[in-house]
Amino acid sequence: MQISSRFTIAIHMFACMEAFGNDYKITSDFLASSINVNPVIIRKLLSQLKSAGLVEVARGTGGATTARPIDEITFYDVYLAVGLLDGGELFHFHDNPSQVCPVGKNIHTALDNKLSNIQKAMEDEMKKYTIADVVNDVKACF
Repeated sequence: MQISSRFTIAIHMFACMEAFGNDYKITSDFLASSINVNPVIIRKLLSQLKSAGLVEVARGTGGATTARPIDEITFYDVYLAVGLLDGGELFHFHDNPSQVCPVGKNIHTALDNKLSNIQKAMEDEMKKYTIADVVNDVKACF
């Protein structure tokens, strides 16, 4: 199980917006060159982040900026915008366990609450970190 790479790509995008935003127009091509992915992926993520109210994207020639201060954008905010699996559940449960097998018939009962608690603990931890934390750590390496 992994959280989609969309999450770390989005964090990278925010770091670039903050590091280079005063000197460059932050376009999907610009971000794609830093992240080393196709600009189409960046445009899709920018759209998701914009829908979540985390970035603003200028029409026409483009240019992305953060929509609110980076110390107010948590990892959890980004995760909600781009990282969740369908249905909002981190763990995708295998389809149709056997109802004939005693394990298959009871696996949901045995796991569902535990997996929910694990997801909640991870999400609570994500709320402790902001984009500012990442930007500060990256800038310390310049």
